Amino acid sequence: MARCEWCGDDPLYVKYHDDEWGVPVKDDQKMFEFLILETFQAGLSWITILRKRENFREAFDHFHYQKIAKYDDQKFEELINNSGIIRNRLKIKAAITNAQAFMQVQEEFGTFCKYIWSFVDHTPIQNSFQSMKELPAKTPLAEKISKDLKKRGFKFVGPTVIYAHMQATGMVNDHIITCEQYDKLKNA
Repeated sequence: MARCEWCGDDPLYVKYHDDEWGVPVKDDQKMFEFLILETFQAGLSWITILRKRENFREAFDHFHYQKIAKYDDQKFEELINNSGIIRNRLKIKAAITNAQAFMQVQEEFGTFCKYIWSFVDHTPIQNSFQSMKELPAKTPLAEKISKDLKKRGFKFVGPTVIYAHMQATGMVNDHIITCEQYDKLKNA
């Protein structure tokens, strides 16, 4: 199968590439999971996060934002001492803050997905890159979304994180055109 070269032959990366990356996410729970994982990924490789994903899932109550929004100092200390996740104080605090902000967006828009997908008119952007070298790290749209999220109280949501989030959740199809996933998602 022809794939984007970034996934190489690591089975975890291949499975993520084939089953998740770029597939449109319209479920708030899944969207929040990706948002949390992307914020923890800032400054690290995505494979590091994928390898710790199940640990994150367990540590963060299966990404239930309603629970995370209520985390107290005791839960924070439990997380900071959990060697199975990325133990960065600012990122852990951001996860809690982002859960609270996420719920505020839901109150205003009905769902977080309605809000975030409105930036692309609820339709994935279809790029047509021929090689991974062409993929941008961020775009003007990612900068716009980042500013809006920050205004709403979100943390660790710079334009590079947001563009990665857009790619992961299918808001943009950045599979290269020779990748079999490209056509599948283009016609989805």
